[in-house]
Amino acid sequence: MCYCLWPKDNPLLRAYHDSEWCVPSFNDSYLFEMLILEGAQAGLSWHIVLSKREEYKKALRGFDIDFCAGISDNELLKIKEQYNVIKNMLKLKAIRGNARAVQAIIREFGSFSNYLWQFVGFKPIINNWVSDSQAPVRTAVSEKISADMKKRGFAFVGPVIVYSYMQAAGMVDDHIKTCLFHTYNRTGESEREEHHG
Repeated sequence: MCYCLWPKDNPLLRAYHDSEWCVPSFNDSYLFEMLILEGAQAGLSWHIVLSKREEYKKALRGFDIDFCAGISDNELLKIKEQYNVIKNMLKLKAIRGNARAVQAIIREFGSFSNYLWQFVGFKPIINNWVSDSQAPVRTAVSEKISADMKKRGFAFVGPVIVYSYMQAAGMVDDHIKTCLFHTYNRTGESEREEHHG
């Protein structure tokens, strides 16, 4: 057994890979947190975003959806000035806009989780790649989710960001098949049907 190569020797990336990446989550608070972080990553490295994660938590009261939906323009400016977050105002404003879009989804679907997971039939897509390079950066499913989220008023949800988000939410497992953290290696179920995204 081995590990995926993309975290390299970076401790932040390794910890994320080992404990969160491609692990299914149905928790609305966590799903919202990862939505904000993935959007913040646009054009940047994931390591930079993870290094600022605790600051985002402080600024956004633990990624509280209702708090984020009610943030004023002045409060967004204070967050930009007082916290070590990504300073791009479009990304900061997207926190509020995306929180409001999530609120609307919760009213319609009962939870943000219900909305997201319907796109994969409430079961993660388990891939069996031999190398990291085989994993796609976007798929037909991520394009479908992206288009629907944009219609609902979300920002920073292009199909590439959404695919990365699907990995963060565990809607897809893109660990290489020999990685200790691949679904089948974690569960010991190696005879299940293989799915390729």
